[in-house]
Amino acid sequence: MNISGTVNVLRIFTNPSLCLPHYTVSTFDQLPIPLSAAFSKHGGEKGPDIRAVVLDKDNCFAVPKHNTVYPAYSAKFDELRKAYPGSRLLIVSNSAGTGSDKGYLEADVLERNTGVTVLRHTTKKPGCHAEIMSHFRNAPDTSVTEPSQVAIVGDRLFTDVLMANMMGSYGVWIKDGVVRDHG
Repeated sequence: MNISGTVNVLRIFTNPSLCLPHYTVSTFDQLPIPLSAAFSKHGGEKGPDIRAVVLDKDNCFAVPKHNTVYPAYSAKFDELRKAYPGSRLLIVSNSAGTGSDKGYLEADVLERNTGVTVLRHTTKKPGCHAEIMSHFRNAPDTSVTEPSQVAIVGDRLFTDVLMANMMGSYGVWIKDGVVRDHG
């Protein structure tokens, strides 16, 4: 059970805009690279300085319960890894890397298959934003100092996008995902 999700979704009753994404794409392969381009201001004004990206796994870049990149998205995934190398790209899942992932075996497999670090976290999304920021601030190659330098990419408004807004980051919503979500 995701207690963090249940408790934090109540915030939407007092501030409904917390579940609104900053940018929406239908599927993962439509992400603009670099992600800063998604948030560019009109009139030549400079957009945000996105230095790091958090990726959800299930129904974002992978079929739910699979620990590989969906084949049709592998080119975009590789492009994202090149644009955000090393610790600048992080997978944060509510399955792999959580307490329900015994011995972090799923996280280990996902890291081997993607070449991207999976955050080991004690609180599920949307409540793990402090653990995400700790990862980025402690990594020597990110230069992330503020949550506004992070983009969160995911398929859930009430976890991924809510978390982005709660932490002051940019939320990118994958509207349709890999497979149709029936609830």
